[in-house]
Amino acid sequence: MRDSYFFQPKFIVLAFFMAFISFSSFGQSNTPTQGSNFWRNVRFGGGLGLSFGNNIFSATVAPSAIYDFNPQFAAGISLNYTYFKDDDFFKSTIVGGSFIGLYSPLREIQLSTEFEYMNVNRDFDDPIFEDDNYWQPAVFFGVGYTTNNVTIGVRYNVLHDDDKSIYADALVPFVRVFF
Repeated sequence: MRDSYFFQPKFIVLAFFMAFISFSSFGQSNTPTQGSNFWRNVRFGGGLGLSFGNNIFSATVAPSAIYDFNPQFAAGISLNYTYFKDDDFFKSTIVGGSFIGLYSPLREIQLSTEFEYMNVNRDFDDPIFEDDNYWQPAVFFGVGYTTNNVTIGVRYNVLHDDDKSIYADALVPFVRVFF
């Protein structure tokens, strides 16, 4: 399909920019070290979500890991699984993952770029609506305030699509926790 996100110029430019930012942070010191420091520089985190109400249930599991290249640069991956059910309307399953690059110009400030790719499967109970299964890309640029292992901030999805996005708005608040 030529009209998909991957063939739009803005997606190509953003993907190149994210790759450049991420890969430019892979520089290593020339100082020899004994043994591997890899696992000492890996931090794990993620998110858990649970909500319920009048005939509505939602659960999310999103583990993640990042590698600290130095005190300023980090990069990592995340997985995501979300199940949503509205007893009166539909159920949805969202599965995917993301790559993230983090830059801290100051200890308290964190800038981020993230490429997220999710498979969305919606099954409607009402025959008027057609079931849906599609892949939804997202490219986020974010800024957050960091204190210890927690970062609170906001990120903006430059590929937001009002009809297909799993987020209600292009501007999405976040809380990141890494240990």
